Amino acid sequence: MPNKGQDILLIVDDDAINRTILEQLFEADYTIAEAENGLEGLHKILEAPDLLCAVLLDVVMPEMNGLEVLRRLNREGLLDRLPVFLITAETSGQVLQEAYRLGVMDVIGKPVVPYVVRRRVQSVIELYQARRRLSRTVESQRERLLRQAEEIINLNQGMVEALAAAIEFRSEESGDHVRRIHDITKRLLSETELGSGLEPEEIEEIALAAILHDVGKIAVPDAILNKPGRLTAEEFEIMKTHTVQGAALLDQIPQLRRHRAYRYAVDIARHHHERWDGRGYPDGLKGEEISLWAQVVSLADVYDALSCKRVYKNAFPRVRVLEMIRDGECGVFNPELLRCFFRIEEELSRMYGKGETE
Repeated sequence: MPNKGQDILLIVDDDAINRTILEQLFEADYTIAEAENGLEGLHKILEAPDLLCAVLLDVVMPEMNGLEVLRRLNREGLLDRLPVFLITAETSGQVLQEAYRLGVMDVIGKPVVPYVVRRRVQSVIELYQARRRLSRTVESQRERLLRQAEEIINLNQGMVEALAAAIEFRSEESGDHVRRIHDITKRLLSETELGSGLEPEEIEEIALAAILHDVGKIAVPDAILNKPGRLTAEEFEIMKTHTVQGAALLDQIPQLRRHRAYRYAVDIARHHHERWDGRGYPDGLKGEEISLWAQVVSLADVYDALSCKRVYKNAFPRVRVLEMIRDGECGVFNPELLRCFFRIEEELSRMYGKGETE
């Protein structure tokens, strides 16, 4: 049984005697509010619908009749969460048909039978209150699950970043490299036509997967990974294996296989050194055989490598970096990818600061 004062029962009737009779029926259990006509009643409902537990509505009234009130409440979508009872002596089939079509909870004929009205109204109110409590519980649980999911996502991303950064530190590169690859990939897909057709969630997953592009370097010996000079042909062949080693490593992590970024991560790790002209490695893919995300990460990796100091070279000036990419000195890229890249490159260059790319 509800506690008086927790909910308001609104009685809308132009007859003061009828309002008094209905008030006496329900005042022990509910706070009673009254309106003398349909327009006044509508205003009170629209002011605070969530404070009302039910509305007892007459049909024939001045200013606005009960059916007009129902039509307005129907348009506002309030009849799904607020039970309205039509209490009327007008019981013609047309009135009843429209009332139920609009969404009235029940039609109670006058003169009212007190114990019948009280029971019918109270049962519905209790049902709606239980539904509200359940809805609040479900929403609370939903928010809690969403918070937990967000925490798991952040934890997973943190672990991915930590693994990638550890590999970069091993090759004497800054952990900032993987964050820049993430950001460049995301911006190329979200700020240019390259990402057309991709949902924002997919772009986030691809950007996260990009962080793991060089995870296979963990299998490359330090002597080769950190060699300050040019690699021999034999050493370069060993270095090239980081692509297949990376894909194999990612494929062996059960937790990652359940992550939506998994398919992007494996593909990027294996194919980010493929070339548009088919002269890349490890599979010699050509043109559109190379996935969009692997192409994007490939260009992001080259751009970052040229723009920053490495164990085997100093950073190139920005003008020279762009010249090398445009002229194909560091690989052949999809012309459309290059067009989009050069359009936003000035913005990308700002993540390196003065002195590195100028």
